[in-house]
Amino acid sequence: MHTGENHFQCKVCKKSFRRKSYLTEHMRIHTGVNHSPCKVCKKSFRRKSYLTEHMRIHTGEKPYQCSECQKRFSIKLSLYRHELTHSVEKLYQCAECQKSFNRKSYFTEHMRIHSGENPYQCSECQERFCNKQSLSRHVITHSGEKPYQCSECQKSFIYKTHLTRHIRTHTGDKPYQCSECQKCFSLKFSLTQHRRTHTGNKPFQCSECQKCFSCKGKLTVHTRIHTGEKPYQCSECQERFGNKESLSRHAITHTGEKPYQCSECQKCFRDKQSLSRHAVTHTGEKPYQCTECHKCFSEKIYLTRHTSTHTGEKPYQCTECQKCFREKSSLTKHIKTHTGEKPYQCSECQKCFREKSSLTKHIKTHTGENPYRCSECQKCFSDKRSLSRHTITHTGEKPYQCSECQKCFSEKRSLTLHIKTHTGEKPYQCSECHKSFIGKNSLTHHIRTHTGEKPYQCSECHKCFIDKIRLTKHARTHTGEIPYQCSECHKCFSTKNSLIHHIRTHTGEKPYECSECHKCFIGKNSLTHHIRTHTGEKPYQCSECQKCFSKKRGLTYHIRIHTGEKPYQCSECQKCFSFKHSLTYHIRIHTGEKPYTCSECQICFTQKSSLTQHLRTHTGEKPYQCSECQKCFSQKSHLTEHVGIHTGEKIN
Repeated sequence: MHTGENHFQCKVCKKSFRRKSYLTEHMRIHTGVNHSPCKVCKKSFRRKSYLTEHMRIHTGEKPYQCSECQKRFSIKLSLYRHELTHSVEKLYQCAECQKSFNRKSYFTEHMRIHSGENPYQCSECQERFCNKQSLSRHVITHSGEKPYQCSECQKSFIYKTHLTRHIRTHTGDKPYQCSECQKCFSLKFSLTQHRRTHTGNKPFQCSECQKCFSCKGKLTVHTRIHTGEKPYQCSECQERFGNKESLSRHAITHTGEKPYQCSECQKCFRDKQSLSRHAVTHTGEKPYQCTECHKCFSEKIYLTRHTSTHTGEKPYQCTECQKCFREKSSLTKHIKTHTGEKPYQCSECQKCFREKSSLTKHIKTHTGENPYRCSECQKCFSDKRSLSRHTITHTGEKPYQCSECQKCFSEKRSLTLHIKTHTGEKPYQCSECHKSFIGKNSLTHHIRTHTGEKPYQCSECHKCFIDKIRLTKHARTHTGEIPYQCSECHKCFSTKNSLIHHIRTHTGEKPYECSECHKCFIGKNSLTHHIRTHTGEKPYQCSECQKCFSKKRGLTYHIRIHTGEKPYQCSECQKCFSFKHSLTYHIRIHTGEKPYTCSECQICFTQKSSLTQHLRTHTGEKPYQCSECQKCFSQKSHLTEHVGIHTGEKIN
């Protein structure tokens, strides 16, 4: 015995033992004979001591007590391991990373992380493991055996620890409490991870990019970004995923199952996380607070995003153009603008999209689904963001203020665009003509003037439009809807912009000033057109005769001279007109309406231009001057006739 010799050898596997009792016990592995059965659950054991320990599961007996903290244990080995947690001494240190351990077995397992050694192999699938316990757990997945059953709902589990965790979903038991903030957890692992939010400890580091993580699972998932590994495959469509949670969420899209129901409103969700987010909308709870400005958030991810606005940190950089982003998802979206990738396709019309959310929103244009309803006016919307924007029109809230001019906005996006009018920044450039724009949407709409694309079609007359706003305006010509009313004179308008411009006729506000001559205008378009009188710019050219115009409307009217198109018809006499205002003036012949009255002499006119000319007979104003002889005229046509005297050109 003292020589270390093993005299007793197993005839089956040739393994040797120092004592005969050890060999006898070992032989039971080969024979499968267990002499000590449990009288309660009939489970058998090779040794009587194993049966004794097992019986304590049924009796609840825990005879071994820790002298330090009085915690009790059912077996002596568990007590020994526990006592080491009180001892600060850690005898085994890793020479590679300096991490210390109080047990040699833990140290041995740890060293395999560095060496990559996996000595335990599954005989079924040849997968290898670094420790025996992991192999034992894995083997059960082949047998399909689930020996541990919940007495409450009869659900079965492979491991006892899984059953223990599951039972807590019935009892609500959360035995693990954080000493820092008193928050309780059902799992010890969850508490360990939570504690790291207080300490800031992130012990798991990626060897590729040095990013650190608070738990090993997150590091494992992150590593797959570098390796490209996607070990989880959908059995339905063969799409692969980097983590099990993503596969589980994806699998539900095939079944349509929504197992998580809100107890408040009975709305169902595909995953528990979505339900948790939704539940906060009922409670109004916002447990995550910014330490900088004390603003509160319902989810941790929103707090993380918000925090970066204080630090200015933008850790995600595009390798193509070096632009930086606060969030990885924003970088992923941006990269697609370089690659042109549009992986999400509509099964109805085959249109492709860069983002899944854009496809989801688009599909609703086919289904007509508008699930989000305004509680104030019952108007319905296809997406939550549109509803949020609409809701502000009822409250009148404008929480976003420009620090430069103190103008307020209802949306952050509007403020961001507005700030660029002060800085002059126009980051979005057209690759075709190099014209720059403040916003991405403006660039998208502009590009369609080159491509001729008009993706928005009227369901009534099939006329197509460049953007949704133009389609909405057009649709109201069919429905007759005029939803925007002036509170001053009760005149109604089909668009909000038209109402805003109209209100300025009451207030006298002219917010757009020409930097050249300081003349002010009600609308931005009016200023843009005016500026062209200084620059001489005429960006709209007729493809037929090459004549150029300063306004798009002027080109549209001109083209009708070539085509002979007269789209506006009088319902009274069926006479057709090229221009809408011509039809409006014509209708007044039938109705006898003369809406423009001279405040001086009460003479009425059918057209505003006629009233303007008439007023000059009272004021004596002659705004049109000949550049040759400086003679002035009250009407432009009179100046045109006069100029012919100098040029010798005969005006018909």
